[in-house]
Amino acid sequence: MTTDSSANISTRTHKDYYTALHQAALTFSSSLELEPVLQSIVRSTAEAMQVKACALRLLDPRTGQLQLGAFFGLSEGYLAKGPIEVERSPIDSEALHGTPVIIPDVSTDSRFQYQDAAKREGLVSVLCVPLEVHGRAIGVMRVYTSEQTTFHEDDIQFMTVLASLAALAIENASLYDSVKRSYDDVMDVLWGNRR
Repeated sequence: MTTDSSANISTRTHKDYYTALHQAALTFSSSLELEPVLQSIVRSTAEAMQVKACALRLLDPRTGQLQLGAFFGLSEGYLAKGPIEVERSPIDSEALHGTPVIIPDVSTDSRFQYQDAAKREGLVSVLCVPLEVHGRAIGVMRVYTSEQTTFHEDDIQFMTVLASLAALAIENASLYDSVKRSYDDVMDVLWGNRR
């Protein structure tokens, strides 16, 4: 990532990315609890990429909306701006079709659904990548900057890898919950504790 402001030039190294990937791997291997895993991912992503904020949203296929899964660096006011409806959000629609999306300036790009709220929050550039499990999109992960930023291929690859890890964590947590419910049901039947 390169910032266009000459007073504040941000240079991340691959070491930042490796450190974040290592942290994410440690978190995945230590917990099947989804919330702390996702919170760790968004925090690690924002810190490694040296951006203002990161958010992870999961697709609700029933409503066509993206529900907030985890966030770092965004205010409650911004998060309460309204629902993210995929059909009204070209950035998310495009990402859910498997394409990373870069928006250099949200205030001038009509693909961004809540431009006024983003301006109030101090958001300028956005990189959005899909969360995919077995080739199926289940949500998106976005990073936001507070100044105009040029995202590079390394940034896209790093975020895509973390998004893939997040999607696997979501899938694993879902499978764990399903197995646990089945086990509890079998034990209830076995011991005669019907609900």
